[in-house]
Amino acid sequence: MNTLTAANIQNMGKNLHVVMLPWSAFGHMMPFFQLSMALAKAKVHVSYISTPKNIQRLPKISPDLQPFIHLVSIPFPAFASGFLPEGAEATVDIPFEKIDNFKIAYDLLQQPIKQFIGDQLPDWIIVDFSAHWAVEIGKEFGVPLVYFSVFCAATCVFLTSLESISKANTEDHDVLPSPESLTSPRDFGTFRSTIAYRKHEAVDTHAGFYELNDSGISDSDRHNKILLACQAVAVRSCNEFEGEYLEAYNNKIGKLVIPTGLLPPEQPSAKREISSDGSPNNVIFDWLDKQKPKSVVFVGFGSECKLSKEQVFEIAHGLELSELPFLWALRKPNWANSEADALPPGFVERTSEKGLVCMGWVPQMEILGHPSVGGSLFHSGWGSVIETLQFGHVLVVLPFIIDQPLNARLLVEKDLAVEVKRREDESFCKDDIAKTLRHAMVAEEGEKLRSNARKAAKVFGDHKLHQDHYLGQFVHYLKNNVTRRSF
Repeated sequence: MNTLTAANIQNMGKNLHVVMLPWSAFGHMMPFFQLSMALAKAKVHVSYISTPKNIQRLPKISPDLQPFIHLVSIPFPAFASGFLPEGAEATVDIPFEKIDNFKIAYDLLQQPIKQFIGDQLPDWIIVDFSAHWAVEIGKEFGVPLVYFSVFCAATCVFLTSLESISKANTEDHDVLPSPESLTSPRDFGTFRSTIAYRKHEAVDTHAGFYELNDSGISDSDRHNKILLACQAVAVRSCNEFEGEYLEAYNNKIGKLVIPTGLLPPEQPSAKREISSDGSPNNVIFDWLDKQKPKSVVFVGFGSECKLSKEQVFEIAHGLELSELPFLWALRKPNWANSEADALPPGFVERTSEKGLVCMGWVPQMEILGHPSVGGSLFHSGWGSVIETLQFGHVLVVLPFIIDQPLNARLLVEKDLAVEVKRREDESFCKDDIAKTLRHAMVAEEGEKLRSNARKAAKVFGDHKLHQDHYLGQFVHYLKNNVTRRSF
């Protein structure tokens, strides 16, 4: 398909209605929301389904897109005391030991969602890995499915096991990749990948993704059931970044794989709201304005990565040792009695000339877009990679969970990042944090990384490419493959 004109795309989605079913984690809800907004720009009508609190926590929709996006709140049923923390509606609200209960709660949304789809009869259901019961709903009402992966294609093809897919609809749970197999890079014939998990990462991923849990179905079986039933797979990626992995994924699953583009969030306007009340945002930008261009490291590990005291302290000592200017967005950890307890004694005082620690929420996109910021130390979650590279910042990656290690290896493979070294027990030390930061930000041998990051911004920040070309092709597919119902 050729690139479609912006005018064609703006009207292409007319009379199309899709339902969005994301998993209740912000690393999933936000890409589904960004896809919803991109589809709305093409005049596709979107019904985005989640629970009330999650709907409230989504960004505001611009007035021009509001007619096309319907936010559908479906509450969890009442649970016995202690089943879930009070008010918990997303994984960020859940301690690790309650995650299986949360999957049970999520599955109980099936009936009201079925009612909604039966009433609305949309043209498509765009579904995440989690809602495996959407397969039966789609069949009952004649609504086809598209599986939307919020992960990059390299992660998709690495984690997809043909053997376990073939067993997805059987009771045979023995055909699974072993933890050991997850430590071996894949050979795709036309190229050999370098990405793989390390031993401890493989053990954790295998337990979390492939093994049966208290919800009665493994995450892998949820994913595979949807992959078998869907008409096509949409991936938040583009050929310019990982065309070889998109092709390998297409070849592996034998289904149409459609890159949606990277769906980069809108870059903030150059104009900044200034208030006179000494708000934290004013402090942040006043400080950034005093720093040299491209000199500051932005440090942020999001809300899903719950770092231990030892890890937070080691990162702090590493920042101090690096002697680089830094801005650290740090949420008060559960183990800290106060904000002061969250950092090593005297750290803030010792680094006051060089760094700024901001507790709680910060305007991350505005910070990343500030000319003083030149690099980022973060967990390498795919959404954060896209946010950061659209500004051309050099990446220092310290991965922890799920797809983060694979993203980190992919970025290193493409000479866009340097990964913090870990010991045999998978701990990391302040010296390696400092050494890696200096290599990426100021060392002569890190210039290639910095140059590659600047080049990557031309792809990651090209909103016209992602909206007009990639999203346009996706809408074209949806429009031309609508099921003609016989009832």
